[in-house]
Amino acid sequence: MTVPSVERRTAVITGVSGQDGSYLAELLLDKGYIVHGLSRNAASCSSPNLASLMAVGAGRLFLHSCDVMDHTSVCSLLRRVRPQEVYNLAAQSHVAMSYKQPELTAAVSGLGVVNLLEAIQEAGLGDTTRFFEASSCEIFGRASRAPVDENSAKHPQTPYGKAKLLGYLAVKHYREACGMYACSGILFNHESPRRGKSFVTRKITMAVVNIKLGKEERLSLGNLDAQRDWGHAREYVYCMWLMLQQQIPADYVIGSGVNTSVRQFVEMAFERVGMSIWWEGSSNGVGNHGIINRGSHMGKTVVTVCIDFFRPIEGEMVADTSKACTELGWQRTTSLRQLVNEMVDHDMALASTAV
Repeated sequence: MTVPSVERRTAVITGVSGQDGSYLAELLLDKGYIVHGLSRNAASCSSPNLASLMAVGAGRLFLHSCDVMDHTSVCSLLRRVRPQEVYNLAAQSHVAMSYKQPELTAAVSGLGVVNLLEAIQEAGLGDTTRFFEASSCEIFGRASRAPVDENSAKHPQTPYGKAKLLGYLAVKHYREACGMYACSGILFNHESPRRGKSFVTRKITMAVVNIKLGKEERLSLGNLDAQRDWGHAREYVYCMWLMLQQQIPADYVIGSGVNTSVRQFVEMAFERVGMSIWWEGSSNGVGNHGIINRGSHMGKTVVTVCIDFFRPIEGEMVADTSKACTELGWQRTTSLRQLVNEMVDHDMALASTAV
């Protein structure tokens, strides 16, 4: 497959208005790409991420209101713009929400991948377009060993994980049976100041800032001892790009290789605003709570546990990224503390300027 120079490439990004989509669009624009972004709300440009992108990508960024499940519209767009690269970042990506909307999750995060791959073939681009799928560590489920790598057993336990496994298997099929350049990045949790407000990391940083400013009393969370492998989204989208620059397509695990508890994330966020807390009550039960242990608010309870936020099944995995590091030359450089500090500082700036 002959690939044009970076400066002359055209890329399509689904889910461009999200955290990953906006970082990836910025990266590609910086490399000289023409970028076509697909989003269900692109026409209104209501996303802050989209608003900032439009200023950066004037003349080379084009936004389209399009659903990945709309086969006709996707085919039409692909025929028109003839991209060398397609990045599928569109998904119902909230694991907790997948329990409440399993059908939507299966359709968008699973069948949506099949629809895109079929559309590429139907548009006559199967031999020229490279495809990236944003898969998830949730496809591993309760991993039998840690850390997990590309060959680890895949037994998803959540509706989201099962939908993502369908997408992952579809990519593998089109690569092996149809000869397409198609690959999956098996992404562990990745965060940033652009993370949606419904995700636990952003929920924490916003609440900590509001507690510091006296705008909020308490932060309510689920299992404080749940472990996550967290990294910075900006670094993960760079790995996505690297995956489509290789001679041979392959799947890669992308993560930090470090597990951290929700409890530790909370502690780091409070430390960033000059507050520290101690914990009382049972380990991770509803009686556990965090109390400020110094300053004018000493003794005040600021973190509580709510059983409603516990997941039915809690998996704890950590990534083995040796393949990505060796074959792609990718490295994680941002520590979790640096990431937490960046998110808290961002939310502090927003809260301080809010009317």
